[in-house]
Amino acid sequence: MRVLTWNLWWRFGPWQERREAILTVLDELRPDIVGLQEVWAADGEDLAGWLASRLGMHGTFAPSRAPQSWQRRLGDAHVGIGNAVLSRWPITEHATLELPSGPGEDDGRAALYARVDAPRHQVPFFTAHLSAALDASALRCRQVRALAGFVAARCGGTGFPPVVTGDFNAWPDSDEVRLFGGYKTAPAVPGRVLFDAWEYADPAQPSATWSPANPHVAAGFEPGVRVDYIHVGPPPADGLGSVLAVRRAGDTPVAGTWPSDHFAVLADLRVPTPPPA
Repeated sequence: MRVLTWNLWWRFGPWQERREAILTVLDELRPDIVGLQEVWAADGEDLAGWLASRLGMHGTFAPSRAPQSWQRRLGDAHVGIGNAVLSRWPITEHATLELPSGPGEDDGRAALYARVDAPRHQVPFFTAHLSAALDASALRCRQVRALAGFVAARCGGTGFPPVVTGDFNAWPDSDEVRLFGGYKTAPAVPGRVLFDAWEYADPAQPSATWSPANPHVAAGFEPGVRVDYIHVGPPPADGLGSVLAVRRAGDTPVAGTWPSDHFAVLADLRVPTPPPA
């Protein structure tokens, strides 16, 4: 099973050319389930639905409760923003968690849950977008605690471990990422541990998903770092859901257009073949 997470940079930059580039990347990679952040919605359409219709996938979109600060940056009060999940298989249920906000204006950070009716198993799949301020680690820790509880309450009823994707806006050794994983510090929910899929990557692979190699990032003079994650719960005895491979994706221009300011993370998860009858 192939899963992917990607922050799509909302409607910034040359968005019409970028959405075609995003479509091209997803069509080439053929992921089974996708977690998306910074998805735009306008004029009765949203980017997730547009992608789903062209890729032949199911989808669900969760709009932000507070898009106003984003809209001011864009100069357009009519464009919404949110998270989305795309799936090759039907989505049987979904729910949204509004994440805690910090002092000042709420910018509507949230997490989205989708239960995917994959062959032989249901997959509890999540995608989240945490606060971005460089000094907001304490807030992200609060958001991680809320997210961990949201995951724990919705991952039962299936042998497939939970898959949690998203833009955490946090470095891999940060308090919030360590707290969410729960295997380098006490977990946010007692007994609940999630593995960072990148722990299975070749150490020589480029890992930064926020990278100055991308001209949209280079303009800000920030260091390159991995801030986008796929987390997977511990697999059962048959290895269901364990990480087989992981890498960056969407990290080159398509016909001269960079698809987003973030690179995607792509992981292949084990789905054991049942023994013959």
